[in-house]
Amino acid sequence: MSKTIGLIVGSLRKGSFTRAVAEQMVATLPAGCTVKNIEIGNLDLYNQDLDDEGRAPQSWQDFRAAMKTVDAVVFATPEYNRSVPGVLKNALDVGSRPYGASVWDQKPAIILSVSPGAISGFGANHHLRQSLVFLNMPTIQQPELYIGNVTALLDDNLKIKNEGTLKFLAGAMETFTDFIERLS
Repeated sequence: MSKTIGLIVGSLRKGSFTRAVAEQMVATLPAGCTVKNIEIGNLDLYNQDLDDEGRAPQSWQDFRAAMKTVDAVVFATPEYNRSVPGVLKNALDVGSRPYGASVWDQKPAIILSVSPGAISGFGANHHLRQSLVFLNMPTIQQPELYIGNVTALLDDNLKIKNEGTLKFLAGAMETFTDFIERLS
């Protein structure tokens, strides 16, 4: 399989637990899969007037162009106030416009939520799922990727030290690539 997988991480922190887990997870994708890190931290806030007036900021244009080059998307999110970070919601909005030109339409997706807490980003994971349903992105239902108590799973270099977690994430990537292939 030769596919380009976009990785979108909703955490902008240096030393992000979410990014650390996500990058280790996508590193297990099979040969032939290329991972493209899609940065969202520099996106101007979405304002429909700018699209309507033909003044889309360069950051939107670059993001939309980058998203058109990927075949599927891995979303990795922390949980902020039982939902996704604003930067991730903004990326969804920027990519879904202008109306009729969504970069998300029919791209397979998988969601990883990461949290130091025991609830494992459940709220963020499900809020993101709601948006992806509307954006017409077929999304992996099983396995559900909730990584809680993440600080106990990572060493001082942010490497996953739990073999069971590594196997679980690799299995999820295998399921995801099979899903992408079935939808191709």
